[in-house]
Amino acid sequence: MQPAKRLDGINEYYFSQKLREIDALNKAGKQVINLGIGSPDLPPHPSVIQILFEEASKPNTHAYQGYKGSPLLRYAMATWYLKNYGVELDAETEILPLIGSKEGIMHICMTYFDEGCSVLVPNPGYPTYASAVKLSGAAPVFYEPTKENNYYPDFEQLEILIKENTDRPVKGLFVNYPHMPTGQLPTKEVFENLVAFAKEHDILLVHDNPYSFILNDKPMSLLCVDGAKDVAIELNSLSKSHNMAGWRVGMLLGAKEKIAEVLCFKSNMDSGMFLPLQLAAVKALELDKDWFDELNKVYKERRMKVFELLTLLNCTFDETQAGMFVWASIPSTCKDGFELSDKVLYNANVFITPGGIFGSAGNNFVRVSLCSKIEIIEKAIDSIKISF
Repeated sequence: MQPAKRLDGINEYYFSQKLREIDALNKAGKQVINLGIGSPDLPPHPSVIQILFEEASKPNTHAYQGYKGSPLLRYAMATWYLKNYGVELDAETEILPLIGSKEGIMHICMTYFDEGCSVLVPNPGYPTYASAVKLSGAAPVFYEPTKENNYYPDFEQLEILIKENTDRPVKGLFVNYPHMPTGQLPTKEVFENLVAFAKEHDILLVHDNPYSFILNDKPMSLLCVDGAKDVAIELNSLSKSHNMAGWRVGMLLGAKEKIAEVLCFKSNMDSGMFLPLQLAAVKALELDKDWFDELNKVYKERRMKVFELLTLLNCTFDETQAGMFVWASIPSTCKDGFELSDKVLYNANVFITPGGIFGSAGNNFVRVSLCSKIEIIEKAIDSIKISF
């Protein structure tokens, strides 16, 4: 039997393929150092793990859960947003817990986009945006937030793309700040311009916001803009901010009507989230600024080592970027980031991510993760010194 046509043009996720290759190299005795994937290696706070253990040990916490998530979790998310972003949300109607924010991207696309429409997607950007748009039946239209424009959207380019796609009207716009993979921080003005643009063109503005606490002292939500809820919804996650990537705890935030519309789709796709996970997430959301300070102290130390590694490869980079990666321009001696990545992998047994997996605009870049201990990064540096 042939797979459905909706999978035409959808490839296996790059990291899924690359991890198999790295595994094969390791079995051959190579001992590859993986500095490619942004999966936090640090554990959650001990108190969070303790709550999970205590609640999972109870006999009455293993049943199906409500599709809207525990009221305790929604309230904790609302409190967290008000405390950290200055955004007021109704815990009953404007918050939808998710089994990871990646799930939310798919839910949004299936709720709002279909055949005959287009969605504006950043290049470079998170590959799942384009894949989810395609799976919904819509067409991704790529815009380029360029280095020269601080990786912000060029609104003149967006206007042109809308005019060029009148046969497939643009219904949505994905944005993501702090931007992955470039680490560019947002400004209030950029968010205000995005909201105004979405209102002018009657499109859904989707902001993906999982990196705002990593190497960033001023977390910002797009929902802080007056009137943003009229046109925007925001995704957030505990994966990066609380070292809970494998726990799959995310959230969707927006106007009552939009949350209800997405819930209509979501409630047919899953049966709620394990209650002990939700209650442990409540504890995580109650952690104070000291948690983020300690987390970022570690990432700052690691980032300095990654700067050293990239300098050895003759790459250049912006030292102010946020998030848990470093985005760097490759030297002119390399054709593209794939070539440099392969050279480092096969000569030094170190994997760094080629920027081209995030779109054609990333071809002349590489990305290095901060999710490895200092000792591992130093080992990678030593291997590169010997090999290059």
